[in-house]
Amino acid sequence: MDLTTFIGVIAGFALVVFGIKLENLGNFWDFSSVLIVIGGTFAALIASYPARVLKQLPKQFKIIMKNPYNPMEFIDELHELAIIARKNGLLALEEKANSMQDPFFREGLMLIVDSTTPQQVNEILNNTMDHIEERHSEIIEFYEKGASYAPAFGMVGTLIGLVNMLMSMNMEDGADGISTNMGIALITTFYGSLLANLFFMPIAKKLQVRSDEELLCRKIIIEGILAIQAGENPTFLKEKLITYLPQYEKNGKKKKGKGDGAEDED
Repeated sequence: MDLTTFIGVIAGFALVVFGIKLENLGNFWDFSSVLIVIGGTFAALIASYPARVLKQLPKQFKIIMKNPYNPMEFIDELHELAIIARKNGLLALEEKANSMQDPFFREGLMLIVDSTTPQQVNEILNNTMDHIEERHSEIIEFYEKGASYAPAFGMVGTLIGLVNMLMSMNMEDGADGISTNMGIALITTFYGSLLANLFFMPIAKKLQVRSDEELLCRKIIIEGILAIQAGENPTFLKEKLITYLPQYEKNGKKKKGKGDGAEDED
């Protein structure tokens, strides 16, 4: 579980509340401003994106909390498949492919089992990966748009508040009436900035990180499948795939993997 995004968001709101001070929280609550900023932002997002994008949003929170893509797991699995293919041939991978949960991995294995040329395998899998990246970019853009819409609706709310303030001004209220109404008008700008920087932008960034992690695994799968098809040594294949890992992971993984596959040499 990766709860850093939610911990950061909650901590951010807590620090804002601490800065405001509990006794002053009432000064920062206005229901009309909430409707304008939050309601307006999500209404604009709904108007901007088709239903197929909106339907994907709930599962994004699950992805934020837990990363389903561990590159080392794929490397280990490709290493095992390379051993099987080296001993029993590529056709022996068909049973393994049918039992795989990952459709991208399964597709790649079936392509080499079906004797598709390396060039075609590379082209098909890279095209699939491009479509995955486009889908990710669309979801990330949704939250980035939210981060730009929220301050805009905050400004809309401020303008509405200022207009109402000016229209209702009278000499009896004096400076006190002006300052009270001005404070209410500025609350919407506060809400918009808070929503953009403590909700939309952190989620967009975390989804970008998750996308990069998944695409790294896809690249490893493509490289591994092509290496298996070419009949490369399983031990060499594993060492080569480890080079795709980030530097902070690479050294530890390589040390852990030393000695693996010693029996694979033919």
